[in-house]
Amino acid sequence: MKKIFPKAQALLRFSLGAGFILPVFDRLGFLGAPGSVHVTWGNWTNFVNYIHSLMPYVSAQMAAYFGLVATIGEALCGIMLIVGYKIKLAAFGSFVLTLVFALSMLFFIHYRAQFNYSVFVVSFSCLLLASLQDRESIKWSINHF
Repeated sequence: MKKIFPKAQALLRFSLGAGFILPVFDRLGFLGAPGSVHVTWGNWTNFVNYIHSLMPYVSAQMAAYFGLVATIGEALCGIMLIVGYKIKLAAFGSFVLTLVFALSMLFFIHYRAQFNYSVFVVSFSCLLLASLQDRESIKWSINHF
């Protein structure tokens, strides 16, 4: 078990990090145009419209601001998780981002949406990762050196 644990922790970090980076690429249009196969937004405007549907109580301008804050947070947390820098901070920040996202989906889209996309699983996986911070569990990271 001791040999598997650091590998499992690294795989969790890498998968969560990629799970944050790829949507950022999508909303910036790097993964293809809107309507393309496997593209959710394809551009910033579509992403902001989606954010506004999650936050109908704010103006479209404020939704764009919150979308920018979330995008910066996701990009930073994703990179930090992949390279293994300040893992506890990145994992806890990721937990907060995904929990807010899941709760917004719950209240403003449909009660099953966050379960269809496993947002709670991702959120609580981030929380679990934040709790795994002894020196032996952070191999394959910048923090280890």
